[in-house]
Amino acid sequence: MTRLRAAFAVRHADLVPELFDAAAVTRLRAVADVAEGVLTPDVLARQTPREAAGEVLGDVDVLLTGWGAPRLDDALLRRAPRLRAVVHAAGSVKPLVSPELWARGVRVSSAAAANARPVAEYTLATVLLAGKRVLEAADAFAAHRRFDGWSLPDPLGNHGLTVGVVGASRIGRQVMRLLAPFDVDVLLHDPWVDAHGARALGATAASLDDLARASDVVTVHAPDLPATYRMIGARQLALMPDAATLVNTARGRLVDTPALTREVVSGRLRAVLDVTDPEPLPADHPLWDAPGALLTPHVAGSLGNELRRLGDLAVGEVERLAAGAPLGHEVLPEQLGTTA
Repeated sequence: MTRLRAAFAVRHADLVPELFDAAAVTRLRAVADVAEGVLTPDVLARQTPREAAGEVLGDVDVLLTGWGAPRLDDALLRRAPRLRAVVHAAGSVKPLVSPELWARGVRVSSAAAANARPVAEYTLATVLLAGKRVLEAADAFAAHRRFDGWSLPDPLGNHGLTVGVVGASRIGRQVMRLLAPFDVDVLLHDPWVDAHGARALGATAASLDDLARASDVVTVHAPDLPATYRMIGARQLALMPDAATLVNTARGRLVDTPALTREVVSGRLRAVLDVTDPEPLPADHPLWDAPGALLTPHVAGSLGNELRRLGDLAVGEVERLAAGAPLGHEVLPEQLGTTA
């Protein structure tokens, strides 16, 4: 067992106790000497390289990072000559890593697997609510305040619902697992998953157009890449059945916002959007008040007590490093952009 020197580097100091509860900190201190304080971007900006090397960064083996952590570029890495691992208690490491970090052979781990769970749970909830037309029912009930004299568009209910999953990413796969107990048919579009692979995930492989054409609910879980920019465009939206719902918890750039706006404002489609493009939408954007749209402010990912999963996973990675064991959630350069 090797005793390590660790430090926290996140957006603000208050985030550390939200991620790492007392039990997690106790586990961490059993295998590592933890530097006092938190290396926020403001703290690092105030420190000279000499101060940083002498006080914290100079003898750090492991950085435990989170949202808002500084980019680990060449200038910062020169201040951390002993750094051997970065354990990210959040999702994507893209804003964090740099070519210099990979060139130095620093190992990188991400808690994206833990952060995927609440996103998948949010997606499951929105899919089932969309199938039951809950949002429309609530609006109509509030408007009429009686049981008769109004109706909802078909289909109504989740028995035999067709759900189209765009992207067999980490989150997309969890969504398909969560859908398995329900009486729904799942279609999958992912260029890297063939028909056999889709069946193994409990889905049927489909082209993007065919998926759009057949799905009552389309949920987006593809990575944000140049090739996926507005992959859900005017064509795919026009193919979706009347009263179908689009759910996006991935990135707003994957959906053609003007085309989606036209479809939702017309009343033909519904949308549940935890992400948008641009973000946030302008205050006067039509989707804010469109009856068929629900916009949420990034609540799909880990919030509140869900953050502890991220801290627990990160501490487990430090324990593995101290024991000389392989990281359980290591990120390699070639994986970036393929596991959203």
